[in-house]
Amino acid sequence: MDISVEYVQAEAPVSIMKLDGELDARCYMDVIIEAKKLYDMGTRDLLIDLSDLNFMASSGLVAFHSIALIMRGEQPPDPEVGWSSYRPVRTHVEHETVYEEHCKLLSPHPRVDHTLDMAGFKKIFEVFDDREEAVRSFG
Repeated sequence: MDISVEYVQAEAPVSIMKLDGELDARCYMDVIIEAKKLYDMGTRDLLIDLSDLNFMASSGLVAFHSIALIMRGEQPPDPEVGWSSYRPVRTHVEHETVYEEHCKLLSPHPRVDHTLDMAGFKKIFEVFDDREEAVRSFG
């Protein structure tokens, strides 16, 4: 999988992380690490472009949940503890009533969109089809 980052100056600066390929157990930590680097460099609003991500395994859900926590300034669960790191994801999806404020998704591929929907992630992540609208939504 390839990860690229673009910085956009809108009402507030927005970083756009574009994922290309497949997000699975082999690379989900790379995505989390990149988000953490962006946060450490000052990113507070992150748009994840999924237009070229053609497959996402359950480990991708852990990555997105971890990124949402990072963008809130919180510590994500340790993925090294195995399946128990999924428990906070389920709790978050079941109990959250508003969208993540600092992390949003753009143009998911239909297969990825289906995974997000089935996992309940479209309840917690605002999903956009229009890039400019997505960037403006952070203002």
